[in-house]
Amino acid sequence: MGERWWWKIGVAGLLTLPALTLRAWGLHPPPLAGVAIHGGAVVSSAFLMCWAAEAVQRDLSASLATAILALIAILPEYAVDLYFAFSSGHNPALARFAAANMTGSNRLLLGLGWPLALFLLMVWGRRRGQPVTALVLKPSRRVELAFLALASLYALAFPLRRGIHWLDGLVLMAFYVLYLLRLSKEERSEPVLVGVAARLGALPWRQRRLTLTCLFVGSACVVVLVAKPFADSLVDGGRVLGLDEFLLVQWVAPLATEAPEFLVAGMLALRGEADTALGTLLSSKVNQWTLLVGGLPLAHLLGGGHGALPFDARQVEEFWLTSAQTLMGIAMLANLRLERWQGAALLVLFAAQFPFTAPASRMLLAGLYFALAIGLLAAHRRELPGLARALWRGGPMALPSVFGPGPE
Repeated sequence: MGERWWWKIGVAGLLTLPALTLRAWGLHPPPLAGVAIHGGAVVSSAFLMCWAAEAVQRDLSASLATAILALIAILPEYAVDLYFAFSSGHNPALARFAAANMTGSNRLLLGLGWPLALFLLMVWGRRRGQPVTALVLKPSRRVELAFLALASLYALAFPLRRGIHWLDGLVLMAFYVLYLLRLSKEERSEPVLVGVAARLGALPWRQRRLTLTCLFVGSACVVVLVAKPFADSLVDGGRVLGLDEFLLVQWVAPLATEAPEFLVAGMLALRGEADTALGTLLSSKVNQWTLLVGGLPLAHLLGGGHGALPFDARQVEEFWLTSAQTLMGIAMLANLRLERWQGAALLVLFAAQFPFTAPASRMLLAGLYFALAIGLLAAHRRELPGLARALWRGGPMALPSVFGPGPE
C-alpha cells in the first residue's frame, strides 16, 4: 500500500460530508438521492470503523477487543434497526420495518458471506497449487457456535408469540455477556491485520491510540446523525419507485452496512486465513442474534411502546425463515468444516427466496432449512456434546485487564 495508505481514510471521510452538510442545514433531498447520499455516508463510516476496530486489537485484551469489535462492526446496522424499533413505539406504522434490517443482514451474512469466504479460500488454494475442499475452523470456534445455537433456540419462541418482549431482550443481552465472559477464558493471540488496519496498527503507541479514538468517535457520530434520514429515504424511495418498502429496508441497508465486513473477510480468505475469515462473520452473527435482536424490544419500549415489539404476518414469516437458516448453518459447522457442497447449498437456498415471495413458498423454504438442519445434526451427533461443553468449559472467570501491552 506504500506510504500513501492514509488517502483511503481521507476519501472515506470526505464521502460523509454531503450527508453531514444536509443534516446540518436541515435539508431533505429527493428520496432516491437521499438513499445514495446517506447510504454513502453509512458505508464510508462502516469502513472507518472496521479499519479502526481491527487495529485496536493490538492494544486491548481479548475479551474487551471482542466486545468493541462486535459493537463497532454492526453499529451502522444498529442505528437503522433501532431507529425503526424506537419509532414504532409511538408510530405503529413503522413496526413492520423494525425487524426487517435484522432479518436481511442475518440471512445475508450466512447465505452470501459464508459461501463467499469459502469461494475466495478456494481461489487462494488454487493459486498455490493446493486445492481446497473445505473451510476448516479452529476448535475454539465452538464457543461462537454454541452461543449462536443457544440464542437461536430461544428465538424460536418469538414467531410463535408474534413478538419480542422486553424481557426477552434482557435474556438475549445476558447471553451476550456470558459469551464475552466465556471468551475471556481463551488465550490471547496476535491479530492478523491487513491493508489499512495493518498500517494503523503499526503506528507508534500514542499516535495509534489517538488516531483510533478519533476514527471511532467521528465515524460513530456520522452513523448516529444519518441513521434517521437514511432509514426515511429507504421507505420514501420505495414509494417513489413503486417497490416494496419492506424489501428495500431489508436488503439495501444491510448491503451498505455489511460491505466492509465482507471485504475484510474476503481479504483474509484470499490470504489463506480461513478460520479468521469465517470466524469474523460467525462472531458478527452471534452479536446480531443476541445484542441486536435483544435491543429491538427495548428500543420499542423507550419509544413509547408497551410490553413487546409486535410482529405482523410478514415479520413472523421472515423470522421463521431467518431462524431456520441460522439453525442449518450451525448444523453445517458442527464438525467445524464448511464443505464445498454446503457452501453451494447456502448460496442456492439464499437466492431461492427472491423469486419465491409468496408466504406459502417462503414457509416451505423455511421447512426445507429445518429439515436439512435436523439431518445434518443427526449426521454430526457426535460433535454435539463438544458444542454443549463450549458454553461453560474453561478456567475461572477472572476479570481480564483492559489494556494489553504498554507503550512500545
